[in-house]
Amino acid sequence: MEKRSSGLVLELEGARQVGKTYILDKFAREQYQQYIYINMIGESGEYFLECYEKAYHRRNVQDEAEKGMAAVLKTYASDFVDSRETIVVIDEIQESPVIYSRIREFARDFSCDFIVTGSYLGKTREKEFFLSAGDTDTLVMGTLSFPEFLGAFGKRDLYETLTLDGKDDHARYDEIKDYFDLYCQLGGYPRVVQNYLETGDLSQSRRLVERIIDIFIKESSRYFESELDIEIFGQLFQAIAIMLLKEKRGTEDLVTDLSKIVFKEESGRVSKKMINHARSWLYLSHVIGYCSKSINCDHLSIVDNCRYYYMDLGVAAYFLRKTGESDTATKGILCENFVYLELLNRLRNTDSIAGTVPWFAVYQQTGGVLDFYVRSLLDYKNYGLEVKAGKSAGNTASTLLEAGLLDFLYHLKGNTYGEITEDGKVQTVPLYLAGRIRFDKGV
Repeated sequence: MEKRSSGLVLELEGARQVGKTYILDKFAREQYQQYIYINMIGESGEYFLECYEKAYHRRNVQDEAEKGMAAVLKTYASDFVDSRETIVVIDEIQESPVIYSRIREFARDFSCDFIVTGSYLGKTREKEFFLSAGDTDTLVMGTLSFPEFLGAFGKRDLYETLTLDGKDDHARYDEIKDYFDLYCQLGGYPRVVQNYLETGDLSQSRRLVERIIDIFIKESSRYFESELDIEIFGQLFQAIAIMLLKEKRGTEDLVTDLSKIVFKEESGRVSKKMINHARSWLYLSHVIGYCSKSINCDHLSIVDNCRYYYMDLGVAAYFLRKTGESDTATKGILCENFVYLELLNRLRNTDSIAGTVPWFAVYQQTGGVLDFYVRSLLDYKNYGLEVKAGKSAGNTASTLLEAGLLDFLYHLKGNTYGEITEDGKVQTVPLYLAGRIRFDKGV
């Protein structure tokens, strides 16, 4: 993060335990002279609400200078200074609809900077929460990306300097591949990575992933109304892993298909509303993400939200392993999930590819599926990405290229050092370097 004022309140989103509070605390202490931290789930939040009650319900109506949120902050922090050298961070904002609805006053009435955050911001989408449009800017913080993961082991420079065509010493590629295999098991939760750095114990680190999942489920349960809602929510994680293994072509009705997997014969007990609520909670809590479907690699023929992926590979590995499928099958899904996350990072952080979520594609003529389809905003060409954990190649990708529906094709393989055809249209790249492929070949 860097200090940059937009005149808006920054809403920092992200799953539980990705390090939001830690990074905000570090940022605020390093960049500002005055730092006020309020946690709406702790004592500071209780006191802040008391100050709110005094300012809004017990104030002297003639005291115009001391009304509104200015009065709240001056009561809460007697030394409050309204300046660009002051930052106010409000954590777990979802615990207070009243304070959340006042965010617009922060943006409009103060010179200082405000950041609000929380791990369960899905709560703020409910009707008792109100936020006027245009008053916030949103930043999403995920678990460690693969380059960030490598940075924790001091290997990021090696990753950044490897060529994509296999011309470097193969031992260098093999070293990064070993870390990639580890990343597929650990994922990027900071606590999990730190635990492995300290212990070198993969089993212990996996148990920590399980503990993070359990805590998330237990904490989320207090936001659900009935025991059946909680039961559905707890089983949805596993159902998503099963769908990833079974539904290669995606599905037109995610809610109905999830209901059948979760309760099978008893699915009559479950309404679409209940499944949709649990699914939306996972999405808004940044635990799962959506992938949309393109028909025949047409960027104007998109069917929204036809497939799920996990937002962390450690979580994905945990639930895929629970299905009982072979390592070969689960490794293939993990590799796809990895490429999904790499494309999602590019969508969020660059203006280089079309869409709001990653796309896969189906070719109606053959019924085949392309793992990922990218429409470049750099050269306005169509790119196909075929993901293979081993050395095999996908027929659908080559067929789409021959049919002229793709301009360029990337084969992302686990067991390769990279190569490129003479015409430059087909390039094979080590899977773990997916984050470095380019979508400007047509420039």
